[in-house]
Amino acid sequence: MNKQHIIDRFIKYVTVDTESDPNNPAFPSTEKQWDLARILEQELKDIGMSEVTLDENCYLMATLPSNLDYEVPTIGFVAHIDTSPDFTGANVKPQIHENYDGQDIVLNAEENIVLSPSYFDDLLQYKGQTIITTDGTTLLGADDKAGVTEIVSAMEYLLQNPQIKHGKIRICFTPDEEVGKGAHMFDVEKFGAEWAYTMDGSQIGELEYENFNAAGAKVHIQGKIVHPGYAKGKMVNSMTIASEFISKLPKEEVPERTTGYEGFFHLHHMEGAVESTTLHYIIRDHDMDLFQQRKEFMLNVAKEMNEHLGKELIEVQIKDQYFNMKEKVTPVMHIVDIAEEVMNDMGITPIIKPIRGGTDGSQLSYKGLPCPNIFAGGHNFHGRYEYVPAESIVKASQVIVGIAEKVGQKFA
Repeated sequence: MNKQHIIDRFIKYVTVDTESDPNNPAFPSTEKQWDLARILEQELKDIGMSEVTLDENCYLMATLPSNLDYEVPTIGFVAHIDTSPDFTGANVKPQIHENYDGQDIVLNAEENIVLSPSYFDDLLQYKGQTIITTDGTTLLGADDKAGVTEIVSAMEYLLQNPQIKHGKIRICFTPDEEVGKGAHMFDVEKFGAEWAYTMDGSQIGELEYENFNAAGAKVHIQGKIVHPGYAKGKMVNSMTIASEFISKLPKEEVPERTTGYEGFFHLHHMEGAVESTTLHYIIRDHDMDLFQQRKEFMLNVAKEMNEHLGKELIEVQIKDQYFNMKEKVTPVMHIVDIAEEVMNDMGITPIIKPIRGGTDGSQLSYKGLPCPNIFAGGHNFHGRYEYVPAESIVKASQVIVGIAEKVGQKFA
């Protein structure tokens, strides 16, 4: 595969702003996601893909027909076109650093923004490689435009190299993954694959089939405003109650102090005044029993505080978001084994570990499409220090090709 061709494709994609919006119930949540979807629609047609369809919800699907003379399972590859609203994705200015020397990378001299291996030590894995970064003022969008690049590049390579034998392959690019809606309108029956892989992991080698069980919680506290000079026995300060509520949750069970299979409560947003305060949490745990216990714990904190206050001032609303795909993938573990075997064949050490997050694959697995997650190559997603080695994008593209070929061989 031509590395420069793949870099050029990736740069083209990331310079299209596709940031999604968690506060807009429309589908997709931003009109600008259509911009990249339409570019991809034309590109898939240009490289020779079949059955290219862009539906009314901004799902783009296409087919690479089988070139075998026998039947094998139809498999799929999925990536998302939107970028996270956590950090701006407008006016992305990618920077290419060839033959990385292991030293600090100055992203923006004027603002003294530096990507340093002393803080981000994963960088040192990629000495001698081509590192693509931002200019420090935006995210990069490798999550998940690296995945999009890899799928398109792999399909193009297979079309150009018909000597590589494979079964029917379906691909799909989804909107709104970053705001939790990426699989909501996904038509599994139309997609027609027995299983699929999301190309949405991080560092090279990642292969994941476990993810968090996830819920969002909104904690609303009602107060009462009174002139502070005459407030004794009358004012109820909702912010003070909110701070007490926060203090009653386990202080060590937060994202910045947990790893591996450890779950957490994450207060990610709050707004308040004396009369009304709202706390926005996400609740995460890989174990379903512990996940349920976390939700009950939060409800019980509110109940006990309301009893102590003598009034129902705290209301907690909890909504499940997605569940651990392990339950759906474990019965068909051969789909993980195939990807692991391909990586080993290529000299890539598989890193099999739980996802401390979720992908479209977690929801798709529960919709009947088992869907493990494969590395896309990027690091430091959702922020100004995001980067991706170009070699990792190439390798992920080659893994897709390898899986396509391996399925053809396994089911001969």
